[in-house]
Amino acid sequence: MEIKMNYIILYVDDTARSVQFYHHFLQLPIRGEHGTYIEFSTGNTILAINTKEDITEMTGFTFQERTSSNTFELGFVVDDVPATIEFLREKGVPVLVEPIEKPWGQIVAYVSDPDGHYIEICSAIE
Repeated sequence: MEIKMNYIILYVDDTARSVQFYHHFLQLPIRGEHGTYIEFSTGNTILAINTKEDITEMTGFTFQERTSSNTFELGFVVDDVPATIEFLREKGVPVLVEPIEKPWGQIVAYVSDPDGHYIEICSAIE
């Protein structure tokens, strides 16, 4: 049996706010839009968003109220971590951890998306 991760869906409160973050700030191309379901191209894996209301209507899922999700993170590799963090800061994105160099040479920083999901902005591992 072969299993491949194809997509990740984040359930969000406000799709316009999330599109601004992922499309306009992180500059991920929009791959497709189907109502409140929006897909972004990220390479091999699709990142998608949908409203909590829409998924509740489709599946009956309910969501616990939280101020943030700290059970996972999304990682995005960029050429210049400090410049990317400054760009995001200028756009009002909360910077959680300033760029630091890890012992293995990778530069890593953390921001938060509009729904409180942890977003790692990092350099490629050499």
